[in-house]
Amino acid sequence: MAQDTAEATKARPDGLPLREADNIDEMYLTFALGAEEYGVGIAGVTEIVGMQRIMSVPDVPHYIKGVINLRGKVIPLMDVRLRFGMPERAYDERTVVIVMDVGEAPIGLIVDGVSEVLEIPPSQVDRHTQFGRSSTRPVIAGIGRIGDRVAVLLDTEVLVADGDIALPAEMAA
Repeated sequence: MAQDTAEATKARPDGLPLREADNIDEMYLTFALGAEEYGVGIAGVTEIVGMQRIMSVPDVPHYIKGVINLRGKVIPLMDVRLRFGMPERAYDERTVVIVMDVGEAPIGLIVDGVSEVLEIPPSQVDRHTQFGRSSTRPVIAGIGRIGDRVAVLLDTEVLVADGDIALPAEMAA
C-alpha cells in the first residue's frame, strides 16, 4: 500500500511562488488525464495520496472503483477517466488520489498524475455557456488560460453530484 503523499509544485502564472495573501478562490490543482490538463479548485482539496488497496463495492456506477480506508475514514473513489468516457488505463506510480470535500462528504478522484497548483485569475478563465450537454449545469466550470497552456476547470459539485455515488449510511460511518 503506497501511503506516500504526492506534492504538487506551487506557482503563480508569472512563475513566482504563491503567497499567503493569494486568493484561494483563484487557485487550482491541475492534473493530467491522458494528454489533457484539468483543474479543480484548491479550496476543496484536503490531500493527495498514492494509490492504495481499493475495496470493491457492488451496485455502483462503473466509474466508482470502490472505497479506501484513509486513517479510519471511508472514502469512495471515482476514476475520473471513466467518468469522462475515456479508456481505462492501468494504475502506475504516477497515479494518485485527490481527496476532496465536496458538499459535506469526502470523495477521492483517481487521476493519472498531479501537475501543480496554479493561480488563475477570473480574467484568464473563459466561462462560455457552450460547455456541457444540456440545460443542466455542466461539469466544466471554464477553461483556464495559463500562458500558452489551457486547463479544463471542473465544477466538482457537478462532477460528483451523481446520486449513485453516495454510500449507504452504515458504510460512511
